[in-house]
Amino acid sequence: MTLIELKFVLAVAQERNFRRAAEKCFVTQPALSLGIKKLEEELGVSLFERNRNEVTPTEIGEQIIAQANVVLEQAAKIKELAKQGNDPLLGPFKLGMIHSVGPYLLPEIIPPLVQQAPLMPLEVEENITATLEQQLKNGLIDAAVVALPFDVPGIETMTLYDEDFRVVVPVSHAWAQRQSIDADELASEKVLLLNTGHCFSNQVTQACPELSRKGEVLQGNSLETIRNMVASNLGITVLPAMATATRYQNPLIRVIPFNRSAPSRRIALAWRKSFVRMAAIQLLGQVMTTVGQTPLR
Repeated sequence: MTLIELKFVLAVAQERNFRRAAEKCFVTQPALSLGIKKLEEELGVSLFERNRNEVTPTEIGEQIIAQANVVLEQAAKIKELAKQGNDPLLGPFKLGMIHSVGPYLLPEIIPPLVQQAPLMPLEVEENITATLEQQLKNGLIDAAVVALPFDVPGIETMTLYDEDFRVVVPVSHAWAQRQSIDADELASEKVLLLNTGHCFSNQVTQACPELSRKGEVLQGNSLETIRNMVASNLGITVLPAMATATRYQNPLIRVIPFNRSAPSRRIALAWRKSFVRMAAIQLLGQVMTTVGQTPLR
């Protein structure tokens, strides 16, 4: 059993295709197939079920793939320690971010990170929570900015900040001059939210239960698309507070707070328990917390 063979196994598990897995590993398909066959013969089990359209792990294959990921991460940890020596802020950091956070938090954290860790450029992956969870577990990203709860075995989290939700309406809307809105009032409106699969949409409907039961909900691909749809008078929406800062304002819309206890979410940084660059995690957490708790500009 070799690390190369384990890398082949993980590549096939991720790509569900031998040709793409071989390309990912920079080897020929016959070489990759032979490596996996040798490992299967050594272990005495079949790791994958092959058919014309897709390759899927067997039941025992799933367990072996999970353990192979741990082994490869530990091996990578040795190389990382040797490469970085005593400087965990050296080298790229792969950071995942949910779509409703990335565009607003990222521009704020880059300047202080460049100043404090100039040799640690961020490689950013924006995606939905479910995809970021898999990428985190598989070692494709080093950490992820997500909304809690995020209870995943083998994953640690650090709370960064709490973020209120706010109502956004066209300037011509009857609510445009209101000082506050009750969450239950949304059920009487056409509300624009992110597509299914985005955790922010789920958080809004959970915070405004009447919306799920009685409201009319339309979907958009991004918060910025939705903001422009509201400006076009297609409906109203709910945005996280960071997305309503002055620099994102549009003269065709109005931002109105919720009354009483405003619906909100808790943003956190998540990473694998086995991750070794804890100084990088601590720095990211510190910078993001400072940004999240700074009054909106």
